[in-house]
Amino acid sequence: MEMYNLSLPAVNRFATEYLDSTPEIQRFFHYQYQVSDDYRDRLSELKHRTFMRKELIQCIEKYMEPFPSSKEVERSLKKLAEENGVAVIGGQQAGILTGPLYSIHKIISIIVFARQKEAELNVPVVPVFWIAGEDHDFQEVNHIYIEKEGRVQKEVYPEQIREKKMVSDISLNRERCLSWIEEIMATFGETEHTNDLLAFLHDTVEKSSSFVDFFASIVMELFKDDGLLIVDSADPGIRHLEKEIFLAQIEEGTQITKCVKDMQKEIAAKGFKQMIEITDHAANLFYNDPHFKERILLEFDPKKRLYIGKNGAVRLKISELRQIAAEFPEQLSNNVVTRPLTQEMLFPTLAFIAGPGEIAYWAELKKAFESFSLKMPPIVPRLNITLLDRSIETDLQELGLKLEEVLLNGTEKRRQEYVASVKDPELEKLFQHTKESLRSHYQLIENRIDKGLLPLLEKNQNLIVSQIEFMEAKAEAFLETKHEMILNKFKRVENSLRPLGAPQERMLNALQYMNSYGIRFLAGLAKFPYTFDGSHKVIKI
Repeated sequence: MEMYNLSLPAVNRFATEYLDSTPEIQRFFHYQYQVSDDYRDRLSELKHRTFMRKELIQCIEKYMEPFPSSKEVERSLKKLAEENGVAVIGGQQAGILTGPLYSIHKIISIIVFARQKEAELNVPVVPVFWIAGEDHDFQEVNHIYIEKEGRVQKEVYPEQIREKKMVSDISLNRERCLSWIEEIMATFGETEHTNDLLAFLHDTVEKSSSFVDFFASIVMELFKDDGLLIVDSADPGIRHLEKEIFLAQIEEGTQITKCVKDMQKEIAAKGFKQMIEITDHAANLFYNDPHFKERILLEFDPKKRLYIGKNGAVRLKISELRQIAAEFPEQLSNNVVTRPLTQEMLFPTLAFIAGPGEIAYWAELKKAFESFSLKMPPIVPRLNITLLDRSIETDLQELGLKLEEVLLNGTEKRRQEYVASVKDPELEKLFQHTKESLRSHYQLIENRIDKGLLPLLEKNQNLIVSQIEFMEAKAEAFLETKHEMILNKFKRVENSLRPLGAPQERMLNALQYMNSYGIRFLAGLAKFPYTFDGSHKVIKI
């Protein structure tokens, strides 16, 4: 494998300007991620704060016990226990079969950046992946995209979950899951790695109770040798460490919301759109109601002094919510606003690895952090990676396509240009002229026949035109069959590099690459000497 960098624009304007370090954007953050001295300043800031290191490590150790492990994982736990130990953190939802490739890319970013900063700063730095198991949008995690019969298609896990359950609370139907995986694997074709991959997935499913378990097991098998630590935001152990944090967020709930709204106004004044949906009375906490068996977003009614959710079905006094936080913290969970605050209070975070959308919404949190006398960690853009198969590279060369052009715009325009170049323009004109001439003559007939025959005349005309169009379509299909080899190359390139008009990493799943190149293939990507400079990484495989 080899890697090279491309300069491509970020997916949103805010992220693009953040990568360019424009002064207007930097004012929304406490640190500049490209400046080495800012990480030393961050270390100095963390030294003056206290963390529940012992309790946190015990919690992580207990949570990770069922998953694949290694001596490197043990070393990471010991490094985090050291007084000057810090973490590089990033998170994602627990997508089925690890979800889109960018989840893997984010983990690789966390591992590589932690390794680089440990060498640069000469302090223990551990990679931590925060699984957002408390999220309840099952539709976002229950599918993957694969190439099947020449098309990229969505494959949905065959089970419906109607309640707003946390993903961590969704049980894995082992038999159904294995059957679904086998169907997907059958579409890939057998390779020298297929049997090992199937055996690994069978074993992993059998050991997993929930979607998050399944996700965590695969991730740890891939990255255990890199010392990766994982936590689940829905883990009861973590929730019990968050008691005081929940209480503080309850006390400052109104202020947190005001801070976010104020920052959103400042950012909007610079022409950027609002990223976080937040109402004036948002409590920024969810209540995991045991009665409704679902996760309910709370709003605070200042007049009634009540926390209200599910259209008034849940009504909690301030004292009741405090009691829940103190005695039953597993019944509370964070939203997009309070999760970063919780993470900051739990972990000595050197840096946070973020996707393009996350960069924009973290900017809206600056004043919320300051309301707790905290600073946001340096926000480091995750690596953007495209995997370029050698056969696809050959197709690019034969078609005369530039990789940058395909990554940005796909192949459809160039495909249409090719089809136009091999068409017989005179034949196309003949078909068009024939249809126009037919309609013209039918118009003359219409002016002369009895009005009672007009419906029949129209039906007759449409029938003949449809037959001409049928022949026209057949001629076009024959043309495509004649040039099928070239057109299939366009399709292969599109499906691999810009599937369904989106970046590869946002659509395709890790499974097909593991089937082609082995279970450990993706872990090998963490060995490259990446630079976190905003450039797009192309890895030839």
